[in-house]
Amino acid sequence: MLVYFKCVDCTTEVRRVVEAGGRIQQDKFSIGPYGYIALVLDTEGNMSALHSMH
Repeated sequence: MLVYFKCVDCTTEVRRVVEAGGRIQQDKFSIGPYGYIALVLDTEGNMSALHSMH
């Protein structure tokens, strides 16, 4: 299961993940008319996704 978190801008949240010790699995990328997503790993190695329209 992959949990998606809605945010205003994936870029901002990816930066916060890295600052908190997490890692980027897949940087922000377009999913067409549905916005953008980014995949991140927390400090335990758990993956989650970030979704934004910008």
